[in-house]
Amino acid sequence: MLEHGGRLRRAAHEYGIAMEHWLDLSTGISPFGWPVPDIPASAWQRLPEEDDGLIEAACAYYEASCVLPVAGSQAAIQALPALRLPSRVGVIAPGYAEHAYAWQRAGHQVTSQAADALLADLSAWDVLVLIHPNNPGGERFDLDALLHAHGELAKRGGWLVVDEAFMDVTPQHSLCRYADCEGLIVLRSVGKFFGLAGARAGFVCASSDLLHALRDQLGPWTLSGPSRHVLQRALADRAWQMRARTRLLQASERLAALLCAHGWQPTAGCGLFQWCRRDDAPRVHRALAQRGILTRLFETPASLRFGLPPDDAAFARLDQALREVAP
Repeated sequence: MLEHGGRLRRAAHEYGIAMEHWLDLSTGISPFGWPVPDIPASAWQRLPEEDDGLIEAACAYYEASCVLPVAGSQAAIQALPALRLPSRVGVIAPGYAEHAYAWQRAGHQVTSQAADALLADLSAWDVLVLIHPNNPGGERFDLDALLHAHGELAKRGGWLVVDEAFMDVTPQHSLCRYADCEGLIVLRSVGKFFGLAGARAGFVCASSDLLHALRDQLGPWTLSGPSRHVLQRALADRAWQMRARTRLLQASERLAALLCAHGWQPTAGCGLFQWCRRDDAPRVHRALAQRGILTRLFETPASLRFGLPPDDAAFARLDQALREVAP
């Protein structure tokens, strides 16, 4: 399996530091999660039912005509390649590595390139996979440019797949409202913005025909009853969402300023992380881990992704650690 952030138990074992003493900045998960209420016993005792209001709440939140709940966007990433005959697939790089891995494993011809190169020759692809905003590269795309790319691909029966796992902080840039068009597939996650990664839940916005095919591929009960109960309420909590967006953007700006103060000018970022490319990233990753601060290390290109510290004490701890380890 591919490497991901959040391997806190492994880090605790490797560095001999108890889990409760770590500051985990290795994921892009919000540290200000939606406050989960008590879950009724019926959510645990009954099989999930599709007419529980979750679909309606998700359509309203994403401004989409059709959505399919899935066990995290990862479930869709793994299943979508099985819905096409062998295709030429262009995947953004650097980016979430599971995309290229899933298409390659399903027997497709995969090319990983920077976004500019992928978009420069749309005739080269049957499927184009972008991440918006990109993780970790931070690329953002003009909506008109994305819709143009979709139109060119759809003419030939192609797909534009856009992973919007980090879009919730800036929903005005989302493609979900256009996803009823054939050949446009938008993936969304509730783990990052809502801080509900443990729910393993996400949504696919696409045409009804494609969602039916994907549903057949995934099978019934893709989400547990407790997850459905929580998600319906989180997606409908507009007041909390507005406060969370403001808080996340402020924390991200504060993190960027802190990194700049230590000579770590972020290469890119969004409301949930900052990404820094540096040749000495492996050394700093280890040095921070020795101080109980876990970051996400990328080897190609050499870089670190910093998630958001949860409070003033965590910012101060990161500040002091960077003073000690950064040249």
